Amino acid sequence: MNPTEVVPQAYKAVLGLEKYVQTNVDHTVLELVKLRASMINGCAYCVDMHSRDALAGGESSRRLFAVATWRESPFFDERERAALALTDAVTRLGEHGVPDEVWDDAAKVWSEKELADLVIAIATINVWNRIGVTMRLEPPAQA
Repeated sequence: MNPTEVVPQAYKAVLGLEKYVQTNVDHTVLELVKLRASMINGCAYCVDMHSRDALAGGESSRRLFAVATWRESPFFDERERAALALTDAVTRLGEHGVPDEVWDDAAKVWSEKELADLVIAIATINVWNRIGVTMRLEPPAQA
């Protein structure tokens, strides 16, 4: 199923969120967040797309591979770690929400506006992932 054909208005609405976060969240952090959430959600289409986008944007393959094990990896700075921790917590949102420690750590290194934009970015990639996984989108055979 192709959501751009079946529900074009809904697709455009989500695309509006995407355009917002692309202009309001640091590109490097945004790609890390998108890749991490897509890995957690098992969205092959999005993992492929965001890893290619990040590489094209100058990100190293070493850091991209390390996103899977970011907690143990030395390749991420404090702001990136806070963003990845928040991504994990929001993507795996449980009964008790985002743990205070995760939120407080993020609030220490991100301004209120940056943090709000980051939450919108994480929510947006989770919407894309749920569309991609549910509608069984596959990465292109040739990229």
